Amino acid sequence: MSGSSHIELKVLVVEDSKVVLKGLCNYLERMGIADPLTAETGMAALELYERERPDIILLDALLPDIDGFEIARRIRAKEHPDEWTAIIFLTSMTKDEDLVHGITAGGDDYLMKPISQVVLQAKISAMRRLVEMQRKLVETTHKLDAANRELQRLSTTDGLTGIANRRMFDELLSREWRRCLRAGKPLALVMVDVDFFKQYNDTYGHQAGDACLQAVAKQLARSAPRASDVAARYGGEEFALILGDTEMDGAVWVANYIRQNVAALDLPHKRSPFKHVTVSCGVATILPSDKASPQTLIQAADHALYQAKERGRDRVAGAAG
Repeated sequence: MSGSSHIELKVLVVEDSKVVLKGLCNYLERMGIADPLTAETGMAALELYERERPDIILLDALLPDIDGFEIARRIRAKEHPDEWTAIIFLTSMTKDEDLVHGITAGGDDYLMKPISQVVLQAKISAMRRLVEMQRKLVETTHKLDAANRELQRLSTTDGLTGIANRRMFDELLSREWRRCLRAGKPLALVMVDVDFFKQYNDTYGHQAGDACLQAVAKQLARSAPRASDVAARYGGEEFALILGDTEMDGAVWVANYIRQNVAALDLPHKRSPFKHVTVSCGVATILPSDKASPQTLIQAADHALYQAKERGRDRVAGAAG
């Protein structure tokens, strides 16, 4: 069993007879398994398992302190969800019920004493293949988990700006609504629209338009420091900021902070009367109740945003939901 492409196996031999133990270790070393771990008692075997996490355990069914079946049960109880250790019982017992007992306790196979080197090599080869398969399965599972997490992130994130997308906004507004409803706290929503954005795109091109939206999104995200605050791209050049447990005065202050920070970027916009990129903000607050819904708050914020635009843009307007 020489193949250099084989994985390195960690093998634990649990046997109270020093003669049998030495013989098994010699067999294993001839198979290319250097320095097998050894234990002569059940307690020593459990300690070694905890510390070394071997791939294969050759386990004597009869030991002076704890029998092998109990050790197998304890090992199976200690294994992590993505772990598996191959357990091969070493036994002189030949009755069918004894062998069934071993498999039921958590064993995977058995070797009859006296141990034949040829049979031991065949069993180790079979277990090696299973260990390799298990490792590949764990690796694939971890890769799938990582891919699923990334997919979840991508499905809830706006690709251009990196903040929450509309789907995530709807989900989190609903969650925050329920939280504020239970707590009897107000919920605020700030709707933000980039002024004269179509003209900006037409003048400077879509690449500059994308950079402009990214810059606005960055200012919005900076204004959402609490875990419950959510900055989202609502659609096109429109953004939204969810502010839980926030009264109208606080939400208006945050909206003005965003407006001032975007203006301070001083992004040139020659087709705007302000000559730089500005935003209009509509603010709405509501005390969530069973008689209203998140849609009530969205409509109120939308109406306030419309008022901000009607009044000349680059300003904040507020409305109670």
